Amino acid sequence: MPIPTTKHKQEFERLEARISNEKKSFLKHAADLVGRSLTDFVVNSAYEAATRVIKEQEQIKLSIEDSNTFISALQNAPTPSNVLIAAAKKYKKEIISK
Repeated sequence: MPIPTTKHKQEFERLEARISNEKKSFLKHAADLVGRSLTDFVVNSAYEAATRVIKEQEQIKLSIEDSNTFISALQNAPTPSNVLIAAAKKYKKEIISK
């Protein structure tokens, strides 16, 4: 009889690493403290670290000069045009007043 499969079959790959006995014991101790297997602990910890690194690296990073230019543009914004003023009034009347 064939094994039933789900519509969203997830494929897995093997990840191997060589580490010292000390590091393995240390990681095993941490995994034991939180009641997880060593593999689960290492994979989830690596995933969390990768998520944090990606988030940090994908944030917009501005140089000091870029930051100053951006702040200057905000502080010295041009006077709003009549069209923009009319649009803001319409927005306040139709959207905010509800």
